[in-house]
Amino acid sequence: MVPDGRPDRRRTWHSHGMAHLRLFGPARDAAGVAAAEVPGTTVAEVAAQARSRFGEEFAQVLAGSGLWLNGEPATDDAPVSEVDEVAVVPPVSGGC
Repeated sequence: MVPDGRPDRRRTWHSHGMAHLRLFGPARDAAGVAAAEVPGTTVAEVAAQARSRFGEEFAQVLAGSGLWLNGEPATDDAPVSEVDEVAVVPPVSGGC
């Protein structure tokens, strides 16, 4: 339940012990999927599992991408649970 007493709907799309991994742009292309359930208790563990699952091309993309946890930039040691979303966000380029 969330603090106001409503059910926490985030739990309905997560498997027990697995973080929801969202992939964008080149990371999505390298992995061949837009999302996956990945085990891990920290952002670093989720990233390591994803590298192992999706291979070298994905690992290279991941090395140049940002990792976000629930919509915020994440550190490698940030804890992750089954209600969390880890996103691989490619670098943004652009200008005026």
